[in-house]
Amino acid sequence: MPPLAAAGGDTVLPPFSPAAIFTEIHLGSLVALFLLVAAALYGYGVHRLRRRGDHWPVGRTVAFVVGGLGSIAAVTVTGIEAYDTTLISVHMVQHMVLSMVGPIFLALGAPVTLALRTLPAAPRKTLLAVVHSWVARVLTFPLVAFGLFVANPFVLYFTDLYRQTLLHSWLHEFVHIHFIVTGCLFFWPLLGLDPLPNRWPYPARALLMVLSVPFHTVLGLTIMQSKTVLAGDYYNSLGLSWLDPAQDQVTAGGILWAGGEIVSVTMLGILVMQWVRQSEREARRIDRALDRQEAEEQARDAAKITNGAPADTPAPGSDNA
Repeated sequence: MPPLAAAGGDTVLPPFSPAAIFTEIHLGSLVALFLLVAAALYGYGVHRLRRRGDHWPVGRTVAFVVGGLGSIAAVTVTGIEAYDTTLISVHMVQHMVLSMVGPIFLALGAPVTLALRTLPAAPRKTLLAVVHSWVARVLTFPLVAFGLFVANPFVLYFTDLYRQTLLHSWLHEFVHIHFIVTGCLFFWPLLGLDPLPNRWPYPARALLMVLSVPFHTVLGLTIMQSKTVLAGDYYNSLGLSWLDPAQDQVTAGGILWAGGEIVSVTMLGILVMQWVRQSEREARRIDRALDRQEAEEQARDAAKITNGAPADTPAPGSDNA
């Protein structure tokens, strides 16, 4: 995290502008390292599949690399990261992307499935053991993941933790990673592309997504209407003439409120599409089974005709002959 303005300090950031996103690039963070490693491993897995002639959907690669890793990079290694300890509104954009947007696209990339298709036997068994371990079963159980997902922001903003993240860069980085991990724990089982435990039926997944909306609404409205500025002493100590922390907090609450609803509705749309596709696949499977059954019955009838009289023709010497 680059040095920010402080009372009596020499470094003062100018007012935030779109140009700052491209002029304040910062690659020296743990999240940036994670992004590079994840992109390299995913790309290597896709390359191995194609080299042996197997197919991997391009859409999954785009979702994981561009939508998932790209969105996380956009808020952690650009000017958004440079200003996230200066503007609550910028921090809130970062919060929404790290906990919701990024994890959704990462899940759509199905990286666990890719790993299982490319890893050698021993590492594959280890990965399966981890995925189906009791720890993974507990953390990915939808109600547990839901609790962690909705409790995170309340704990962060209504305790002293938020102020501490502004003062300590290591804690700031940890919270970023924590948001990504808890977001993945919540959205991965809901999307269900990877072979994870605790896969609920689609109606239950959609209901859980709907239940998350009021929490974002309540939190957003509470932050907007609060007369107390979050970590107000910190923001006042920055001494920035262009910054009104109270007004910026109102903007931040609106971003959380509106952003949470937009992402939740989008997620519901994805779940409905998956549900429809599953229903279509199930209908085709039933049709194929009925076709096979009909073909088998026709084959048996044909065999009866070939080997003797038809079933409705009395056999010679019978009582009905």
